[in-house]
Amino acid sequence: MQHPAQTKQGFALVVLASLGWSLSGLFVRLLPGLDGWQINCWRGFWLALTLLVYLTLKHRSGLGLAFGQVPRFALFVSAVCFAFGTTCYVTSLTLIDTATVATIGATAPLITALLSLRLTGEKPTALNWLAGVLALVGMVVVVKQSSSIGSSWGILLAMGVPVTFALQTLLLRRYRAFDLMTAICLGGFLSFVIAAFASLIFSTKSAFMLDGNEMALLFLMGVIQLGLPLIFYGWGAKSLPAVMLAVIATLDAAFNPLWAWTFAGEVPSLNTILGAAIILSAVMLSVIGGQRKGFGPVQT
Repeated sequence: MQHPAQTKQGFALVVLASLGWSLSGLFVRLLPGLDGWQINCWRGFWLALTLLVYLTLKHRSGLGLAFGQVPRFALFVSAVCFAFGTTCYVTSLTLIDTATVATIGATAPLITALLSLRLTGEKPTALNWLAGVLALVGMVVVVKQSSSIGSSWGILLAMGVPVTFALQTLLLRRYRAFDLMTAICLGGFLSFVIAAFASLIFSTKSAFMLDGNEMALLFLMGVIQLGLPLIFYGWGAKSLPAVMLAVIATLDAAFNPLWAWTFAGEVPSLNTILGAAIILSAVMLSVIGGQRKGFGPVQT
């Protein structure tokens, strides 16, 4: 049984993770000369190295055992989900605006709720369902403004993000006795390899044709925007139910457009602002539900 203080700490860690993830749109806007394959390639590489350093410091001589102990199913699915999800995410950011991509990701709580009982044994509460539906409404409000072919492809790719995110969240909960950062580390290296080859085949821009400033930004993106937040999220996942994890993570949809607007001049539409407000309401509803239960306790 999880102590309430630990679940409060878990809540804070997931909020920090969400704020870190919300910098993704800003980083992509600061790299206008790169396409999705180039960004995916080096973002995945630096993420994988960040997690490898973290895992080495954590497990030391038991690093190989940490990788070997994870059930093969969880290791494979989590790694593939990360590689596929991050590719969809970054590529969609190069086709449509930050707010739309982030807000589509807000459907993750609903997908998590639909799958959580079967995959983790955690039964979503009525407030969990309501929060997930509110997040879905916020997504619909935002995406209904997009109509071009480029937008359609971007939206289609972005829809892969909440599905893979929900699956990863559920796997983190179900296999929380193991260190699934190992799987995400492998997923980072997998996304690096896939994007590197894809850039040579499908793009006129090789993933290995970057200048120093671009590589520095991608290093920061891999470490600050993705690596450290994933570590925080993994810690938080040990003490919070899967649906609550996914709802809190929708803070990304509210803050991602804000950073892109403030620092890159990408002005969000009225629909985007309204959708973000609905998503924030969903998060607050989830928090209220958690407080009524004392943030848990959660069975582990």
